[in-house]
Amino acid sequence: MARFTFKLPDIGEGIAEAEIVAWHVAVGDRVEEDQNLADMMTDKATVEMESPVSGIVVELAGEVGDQVAIGSALVVIETDADGESEAEARPMDEAARPDGGAAVQPGDLVEEDRYEAENPGVEEVAANATSVPDRTSQPEHTRAPAQAGAQGGEGTARGSGLPPAREHDSSKPILASPAVRQRAKELGVDLAQVKVVEGDRIRHADLDAFLRYGAGQGYQSPHASRARADEAIRVIGMRRRIAENMAASKRHIPHFTYVDEIDVTELERVRADLNANRGGRPKLTLLPLLIVAICRSLPDFPMLNARYDDEAGVVTRSGRVHLGMATQTDAGLTVPVIRDAQDQNIWQLAAEIARLADAARANKLTPQELGGGTITVTSLGPLGGIATTPVINRPEVAIIGPNKIVERPVFDGDDIRRAKLMNLSISCDHRVVDGWDAASYVQALKKLLETPVLLFAD
Repeated sequence: MARFTFKLPDIGEGIAEAEIVAWHVAVGDRVEEDQNLADMMTDKATVEMESPVSGIVVELAGEVGDQVAIGSALVVIETDADGESEAEARPMDEAARPDGGAAVQPGDLVEEDRYEAENPGVEEVAANATSVPDRTSQPEHTRAPAQAGAQGGEGTARGSGLPPAREHDSSKPILASPAVRQRAKELGVDLAQVKVVEGDRIRHADLDAFLRYGAGQGYQSPHASRARADEAIRVIGMRRRIAENMAASKRHIPHFTYVDEIDVTELERVRADLNANRGGRPKLTLLPLLIVAICRSLPDFPMLNARYDDEAGVVTRSGRVHLGMATQTDAGLTVPVIRDAQDQNIWQLAAEIARLADAARANKLTPQELGGGTITVTSLGPLGGIATTPVINRPEVAIIGPNKIVERPVFDGDDIRRAKLMNLSISCDHRVVDGWDAASYVQALKKLLETPVLLFAD
């Protein structure tokens, strides 16, 4: 009888040990190949450990609740292979030895043929010992061609640099570790379809190659990688200031975000007409029209145009609109301020937006142009996405984010028309602004944007 030591396999990335949560066998029990031995639990999942061999359980690693390190012995099984069957298998190998060495006696096999879980192909030792015919009884001229063919095949494999993949013989059991079986089960992969590149056991590399091929990417060597080298970049300057401000904002301010859909079909038509007749004035984007609407609606919602000093416990509601305009630069996000935006028309706002954006990208903004904002607008332009959750520019209490304009059919009574729609997001400081106030403000803003003639009415 030979002993097989089943060691706990690697059952997950970063897993160093697993807990025994259930034993399905006891010492003295008879187990068959692929029979469930135990349930092992990690911080990620519970995995069934299946026996790679048949035999009698002689040792268990511990009791339920014990921790077992990866690679440690879990179960020791006394297999069905005996000394006589091993002795039958050994002369088969001796016949091919060029030195014609004497056959090894059964008593010499016991110690050196102890099974180890990490050795590939140990499961088939017993099967080969009983099922493979004894080639020593064959005539010499019969064995020689077979040996020559085997050597030739081996030479071919070496010449190619990679052993040829082989299809599984349906008459033989599929050999794989419990970890590979579990992974294949989770992925829904039939191991009978996986080709073995090296040895007789299906390994993780074979499973990886099968997955790549099945995804239509063709075969890729398991050692090939498109990974790039890691790059460590110190967070300094403007990037560090942005990181500190955003972290402080999320740490101190209880944000909430409200989003609504606005029909900007008429607004876009008006903007096109204005641009067609602008003369020497700057071309209008949506932003100047949005700022005008913000400034006209804020007097009825003064809690949104404010700054909150949380250390002093004072909210200052501003009578002027000093509007921050989030601008992307090579150094990161910068927020220049359009001062007294409430007193400027759309053409003045367009010119000021262009001037501040150019100054921000050239790193020429003055301290007065970077501070003192009362509310901020952040826009991703054509990248706008469906919805955003902007982070408030502390100590302000609100930030508005227009999103991308999309065209969709909408119902207009019983008719269907083509409309340009835009989602508008607003994030507010819940310590100062209630959800009702934010929603009410967006509805007032929506009315002005969907009826753009009101933007020009005194």
